[in-house]
Amino acid sequence: MSDSTFGTESRWGHFMEDVRANAAVKTPLEVRGTLTRLAGLVLEAVGLKVPVGSQCLIDNGHKDPVLAEVVGFSNDKAYLMPAGDTHGLSSGASVTPLAPYRTVPRVGHANKPPSPDDRGTLRLPLGAGLLGRVVDSHGNPLDKMGPIENVDIEPMDRAPLNAMERDPVRQPLDTGVRAINALLTVGRGQRIGLFAGSGVGKSVLLGMMARYTKADVIVVGLIGERGREVKEFIEDILGVEGRKRSVVVAAPADAPPLVRMQGAAYATAIAERFRDDGLDVLLLMDSLTRYAMAQREIALAIGEPPATKGYPPSCFAKLPQLVERSGNGLNGKGSITAFYTVLSEGDDQQDPIADAARAILDGHIVLSRALAESGHFPAIDVEASASRVMHNVAGAVHLELARRFRGLYSRYQKSRDLIQLGAYVAGSDPETDRAIVLYPALQRFLMQDMHEAATLPDSLQQMQAALQEEKDKSGAAQQRTTRPHHNPYEG
Repeated sequence: MSDSTFGTESRWGHFMEDVRANAAVKTPLEVRGTLTRLAGLVLEAVGLKVPVGSQCLIDNGHKDPVLAEVVGFSNDKAYLMPAGDTHGLSSGASVTPLAPYRTVPRVGHANKPPSPDDRGTLRLPLGAGLLGRVVDSHGNPLDKMGPIENVDIEPMDRAPLNAMERDPVRQPLDTGVRAINALLTVGRGQRIGLFAGSGVGKSVLLGMMARYTKADVIVVGLIGERGREVKEFIEDILGVEGRKRSVVVAAPADAPPLVRMQGAAYATAIAERFRDDGLDVLLLMDSLTRYAMAQREIALAIGEPPATKGYPPSCFAKLPQLVERSGNGLNGKGSITAFYTVLSEGDDQQDPIADAARAILDGHIVLSRALAESGHFPAIDVEASASRVMHNVAGAVHLELARRFRGLYSRYQKSRDLIQLGAYVAGSDPETDRAIVLYPALQRFLMQDMHEAATLPDSLQQMQAALQEEKDKSGAAQQRTTRPHHNPYEG
């Protein structure tokens, strides 16, 4: 035989090997559905048999395809929640699940091949290339700084960590805020709630922690807030220095509820990726209440019955699923210290979301409207706030100073009305007398300018100095009381 014959047989042999290899791979047939109903926020489709959570594209040829997620089903009907504008869709539009190799439009291509288990799941960019960038819930840049590079496109579905394999919270975290460092000491890997009404300075406090906290990476999730606040937070509060080591995920209030929920999940996934890389991450999410409200909109739209104040049961199930993803990593490998703002409607601390968040978080910091209205910033109500891990991360001397500070501050607040009315008689209670003497120093200690940083050692020294003024003022008062009394009307 000629050499050309052997060459032909060799090529056919390689071709048949490729055919057999492709045939051995199980490739499911592409399933398409048909849009049959659009009612409010919910889309209904038939002929679509895909798991809940799958991503689909809806296309009727008249506009750009709309991304939607399967959120439920009933018999042969699938319920989808859109991630974009539904204006222009019509009955009969094609509903196509995203194949595992396809991604959300304008995000990019995966750097590593997906597994069959990833079919239809959302895949978004994660990695160091996000530092210093502002992105939306789909990973698209909002800062007009060009495309995002040096990232991996990975699925958002991540396996939860084993609770027994996590490191406990044992190391203190310096937040740069004096009142928190001294009286509400935060541990690395702790999850704490920031409870506040509207307009009491929670965004400024978040900005202070973003600038001054000792963390490698800061991830900020602005979920359901006003669009105006996004740019103001980045430019005025976060600042240039804070932005260099930060990633901001913005899902403003005008975004669909699915996009708002996805923004919170995406911000958490970004923090998880940095934690898995061995870094200490500070996650700031504003706000957890808007996340719950987005879930409420979705749940009520697909027919779930309301339970407490209009919130269906799924809202209270979603909160711990999101919160439990943060915390310390495995075997000392990275950490996520998370601060979640919780909006108290009408300053009601018994709001159902506030009450549920308080139960699943490792502490709560309450901002008082009365303090904010009096010009006391940060308006932290130390009496109503608590850190559940402070006894694990603070020393005995620190705990004793904090206990002493809290006791004197609380004693003054209880007698405040009597003191202001002049009805309190000095000498009636020695502890109250000491609180009256020290109260100006205690109040000065709790107030801090937004451009001022207070390290953890400095916070302890200043708290000790504030309590030390008791002896100085008590000694001066003792000298005045022992001085011979002189009546100016005596001859």
